[in-house]
Amino acid sequence: MVLSSVEIKEAIGMGLSSLRANKFRASLTILGVMIGVASVIALASIINGMNLAMNEEIDSLGSNTIYVTKFSMSQDHDEMTEEERQREPITANEAKAVAVNCPSIDAVSPQNYYFKQGGNDIKYLNRKGNSPKIMGTWPDYVNVNVRDMDQGRFLNDLDEMHKTNVCVIGSQLAEALFEGDGAVDKEIRLNGVKFLVVGVLEEFKSNFGDEGENNTALIPLATFERLYPWEKELFLAAKAESFESMGKAQEEIINALRIERGDRFGKPNSFEIATQETFKELAQDIAKYLYFAMLVITSVGLMVGGIGVMNIMLVSVTERTREIGIRKAIGAKRSNILIQFLTEAMTLSGFGGVVGIILGLAIGIIVQLMLGWPTTVSITWAIIGFLTSTTVGLVSGMYPAIKASRLDPIDALRYE
Repeated sequence: MVLSSVEIKEAIGMGLSSLRANKFRASLTILGVMIGVASVIALASIINGMNLAMNEEIDSLGSNTIYVTKFSMSQDHDEMTEEERQREPITANEAKAVAVNCPSIDAVSPQNYYFKQGGNDIKYLNRKGNSPKIMGTWPDYVNVNVRDMDQGRFLNDLDEMHKTNVCVIGSQLAEALFEGDGAVDKEIRLNGVKFLVVGVLEEFKSNFGDEGENNTALIPLATFERLYPWEKELFLAAKAESFESMGKAQEEIINALRIERGDRFGKPNSFEIATQETFKELAQDIAKYLYFAMLVITSVGLMVGGIGVMNIMLVSVTERTREIGIRKAIGAKRSNILIQFLTEAMTLSGFGGVVGIILGLAIGIIVQLMLGWPTTVSITWAIIGFLTSTTVGLVSGMYPAIKASRLDPIDALRYE
């Protein structure tokens, strides 16, 4: 069945005429399609923006940083093996073994956190921090995590060696305690223990509004272990000399830790290694699940829209029965009638798709701006949205179009 451009143009014109003549009915017809397509485009834009934001966040960690943890970052604790359940925590001695025995490692930063029930109590005079964290770490923290100081200095080797009560605080905690005044050389209390503030970290900006170290007091790890000896779980970050030496650095870390932790030959590592790529793979997995959920949710709107298009086209066939009879009487073929109604249905749903694309892009950009994420517009998803809407029109208009093409011209002419 070959169509001329004139027939196609005429059918599209009839579809648009139907839109103009029955505005309210046409609006109801395209509403479901519009909502479905708008949902697809908006959610796709938001997920793409989230992906970009997550990648920016991961890139800020540094391409040559290696992380050592007790369990995998994606570990499902319900599916842990007996060996995994019996793993010992990462310790400061193991961090020292990495620092001493791994020549390709430039800096090592073990990190341990203390979370007090009800929140840590950090005070200066009558001012308090808002649920701050307390972290024990080494002087190399700023090198591994690429951080700068806003005021004063960071922790040094003497602080670690003598287990001194000094701390470096984040920008948010500094603002809460000192309200814009200088924080260095001021004495604060961390859960009732006096500490001297020696520095304030530069504000760390996150795409996800995570306070992170901005609301944290960092103290020497040795001091942390003296105050909170029951906190055993360390998180270890190490910085390779360069991106090119990442493979060699990982091998050195694995060998050093296997010896230090007493892992037997032939047995798996009793720890996990992660890099920037590990986090990106996790982010991609999350995005896949979100895309799947998006398609399931939006397909409901498109299905409802398709039912609406079918019902309205059936009404249109009934209303135009006499017109169909006249067209057939003067020589119109069944294929002409079929194509006319199919094109009208596709024009209706395609118009709804275009409106949905514009609305979805607007919603996606507004949400991204509100969340502070990079704004992104997916042309691919816009094309998919339009093609989906016209396909919905094609499928939904098939039955009404076939019904119209099969009408007997004599019966149709008699129809009132």
